[in-house]
Amino acid sequence: MIDRNASQASFWNTKVGHAAMASIAAMVMMIALSSQLQPSAANAAPLAPANAVIEIA
Repeated sequence: MIDRNASQASFWNTKVGHAAMASIAAMVMMIALSSQLQPSAANAAPLAPANAVIEIA
């Protein structure tokens, strides 16, 4: 049977493990920062004035 604790500890200490941790941290930060930057409806510019008629040819 595989000793999971020993294999996990040795993986995270390798260069690939360090790169994996950096990648995971970058993805978490990207998600955290992008969730704060969602524009609200009040900040959105209208596509056309309210009384304009848009014809699609």
